[in-house]
Amino acid sequence: MKIQPIGLSGVNLYKKAMNKFDESKQPEHTQKDKVEISAAAKEMQEASQLTADRQKKVNELKQKIESGEYKPHPEEIAKGILRFYRR
Repeated sequence: MKIQPIGLSGVNLYKKAMNKFDESKQPEHTQKDKVEISAAAKEMQEASQLTADRQKKVNELKQKIESGEYKPHPEEIAKGILRFYRR
């Protein structure tokens, strides 16, 4: 004689526990990505901008020298050097 379970056929006793486990894996709220730039990184960005400005000035001077438009003033250059070293 074959004994059939009564009232529990096709019921998974662990299904409720598995559903709770799956729910716990899901985050309660989704968090968006956030980027923060440190003060050091901001300084580096500013420094790179200064470098680009200096390079632009150097290129302008090179063009003036090559075309013969650049006329240096030796007295002003000497005064600038003295001011620099007297600081």
